[in-house]
Amino acid sequence: MRRYASYRDFDWVLLFFVLVICFIGVLQIYSATFNSKFAGAHVKQIYWIIGGLAMMFLISLISYETLLEYSRWLYIAAAASLFAVLAVGQRYLGARRWIKLPGGIHFQPSEWVKLILILVMAKYFSEMRQREASLTDIVKAGLLGGVPMLMVLVQPDLGTALTYIPITVMALYLGGIKLRHAAILIVIAALLAFPAYHHLKPYQQARLTSFLHPEADSLGKGYQGEQSKIAVGAGGIFGKGFTKGSQTQNSFLPIPQTDFIFAAFSEEQGFVGSVTLLLLYFIVLMRLIHNAQTAPDRAGALIVLGIVAVLTFHIVVNVGMAVGFMPVTGIPLPLMSYGGSSLLFTFLALGIVMNIRMRRFVN
Repeated sequence: MRRYASYRDFDWVLLFFVLVICFIGVLQIYSATFNSKFAGAHVKQIYWIIGGLAMMFLISLISYETLLEYSRWLYIAAAASLFAVLAVGQRYLGARRWIKLPGGIHFQPSEWVKLILILVMAKYFSEMRQREASLTDIVKAGLLGGVPMLMVLVQPDLGTALTYIPITVMALYLGGIKLRHAAILIVIAALLAFPAYHHLKPYQQARLTSFLHPEADSLGKGYQGEQSKIAVGAGGIFGKGFTKGSQTQNSFLPIPQTDFIFAAFSEEQGFVGSVTLLLLYFIVLMRLIHNAQTAPDRAGALIVLGIVAVLTFHIVVNVGMAVGFMPVTGIPLPLMSYGGSSLLFTFLALGIVMNIRMRRFVN
């Protein structure tokens, strides 16, 4: 049965808090870059936000049931786009992650693959007839998530590849994975961790290990983590003030507009500002969970909770990275970090959430 959209059911409260975080992000990007070669990046970020809003409203008009029907073909297209990156992608700093489009736009397919993976997982597990996931279901889910993950690792892009894991884990959990099967998967993952580590690039290995003892090589492998922790600590309770962060403005903090934007924000706004920002993210996530609870069907709930899983992973890893609790993996902070691909993914994901919410009732 088709469900018809009505903007009276649009989650305007969710959109408000999303835009507040975006506004904070634009201000922080301005502060982090106005004294550097990246000056003006905040203007580009505003353009990306406007484009993301347009795409969000557009996808909210396309029934999510239609997206689910074509999810198999979208998955094939996603795999093809990842292959295209490996074949003709733009190489930057030793990695092929982007396809150069007309107008000087760099498109990162691995970002939108996350959304396709959420749709495919939701389609598969919503059609299960049994209440618990069988071994066959687990293997199929592992392959669905594993194929794009391996293709992204080859680029190489460890950070984005890791974001496919929470999507798969959430799908298996909601699909009813048995406790003994989950325990077996954890043991297998632990056994594979050591050989997998030795297949990573040397700089990726350094990122995963340097956060344990960054002081051992504070001017080399541990530099980014050490400077980030210094910036966070320097903020104190109320921060140093807008555009007055010494670590950020004196270029000690690396790439403060992207990976370490939370550290730059913490230095300028302090503990109070950081907690306020985290509270805003918490409200957004709780609002998304509420939308999952009111979804019209199982597939809709699976989609929203898949989005919750990946956004939570982004937030936890990025903030953990900034304070030294997580390795440096290059995972952006949603809605705040500079960059079009990540921002557009988030708005597309929110558009599908709105899509599901607007179809709660049948006319």
